[in-house]
Amino acid sequence: MTRAAFSLVLLTLVYAFVLASFSPWDLAFGALLSGILLYAFRGYVFGGKPAPLPGLLGRMLAFWPFVFVVFRDTIVGTWQVTQVTLHLKPIGKPGVVAVPIGERTPVGVAVSALVTTISPGAVLIDVDWGEGVMLIHAMDASDPGEVRRSHEYFYQRYQKKVFP
Repeated sequence: MTRAAFSLVLLTLVYAFVLASFSPWDLAFGALLSGILLYAFRGYVFGGKPAPLPGLLGRMLAFWPFVFVVFRDTIVGTWQVTQVTLHLKPIGKPGVVAVPIGERTPVGVAVSALVTTISPGAVLIDVDWGEGVMLIHAMDASDPGEVRRSHEYFYQRYQKKVFP
């Protein structure tokens, strides 16, 4: 029931933003239209029966530290690439590291790939579902174990709470 109500409110807000009107009649019509759409597509949207959102409040609270750390890693990666580009620091040993997927869901793998690629210095090359690894090219892969540990630490500490 919580998921259905949450979806109804979100769809109604999208309708109101598209109209650029929050008059009571527009909100009422948007809620009615949203309810009809949710009911008509409930099998697709909810997988049959609406289930409650697991720990929505906890996920929302854990989102902000996740965003902060992604932002921090982007700044640090940018600084490291800048140093290498300006020849202020040697490049190290670039290479491809196989990082285990572990308990990540497909959405979790996509978010891990996005976060890895956003920060300069590493990029996702491929996901090998058969082997259960993400192939990541790192600017400094001199210690592949450290690259794996840092990805696993980030997942366990920040990402898992928001995007498992």
